[in-house]
Amino acid sequence: MNTAPDYLNPDLPTDLKRVSIPVVEATDETLKGFGFLVDDPEQVKVEVVRWPAQGWRPVDTDSGDEAGTTEGTFDADWRGDVLYGRNSAVGGHYILGYGVDPGRAREDHSNDPENLLLWHANYHPDGGQLFFPLDPAPFVVPLAKPGDDIKPEDFVCFWFGGDRGLYIHPNVWHEGVFATRGRQRFFDRQGAVHARVSVDFAREFDCLVEMTLAGP
Repeated sequence: MNTAPDYLNPDLPTDLKRVSIPVVEATDETLKGFGFLVDDPEQVKVEVVRWPAQGWRPVDTDSGDEAGTTEGTFDADWRGDVLYGRNSAVGGHYILGYGVDPGRAREDHSNDPENLLLWHANYHPDGGQLFFPLDPAPFVVPLAKPGDDIKPEDFVCFWFGGDRGLYIHPNVWHEGVFATRGRQRFFDRQGAVHARVSVDFAREFDCLVEMTLAGP
């Protein structure tokens, strides 16, 4: 993608196929290579990646990783069939996904969603990201391991019971933390540079990534 996505107006193509991904329980074993479970966010140091060298001369070892982190609240909020997200740490406001085909999505009801259809994902090359639930309730996070040659079927959806948080390593594909119903708030801490590399499933692969919200 050469331009930033319009997160609040995805303008998705119609008749997109669905690629279903597995849902597994989040444990330290299943999360290996993606990140790890968090019991106390104050005990986790967010990785900050040193700025890359532009040529053969290296970046000085006492520089290039001093931007630090930023933190705030990440809100995941189902409004009918549409899942909105708001990240105060970086000033982001997004449509994260849908409970039904986007062309049929409505916001004028309060029925709980059964599935989540994801249209976009990204990774942060500058640092890791920590999410910890402020409202204890089940949530899900789809993740894929690093690499730009990503495919929808590379993703795995991790299911969390709501009493522990998640730390995601730099370069791991994700989109956010997703409430399984209603509104849920999370403490968020991440690299302050906030570089973002995106994949648009709808336009690159003519599909939406589908996961159940019922748990593994």
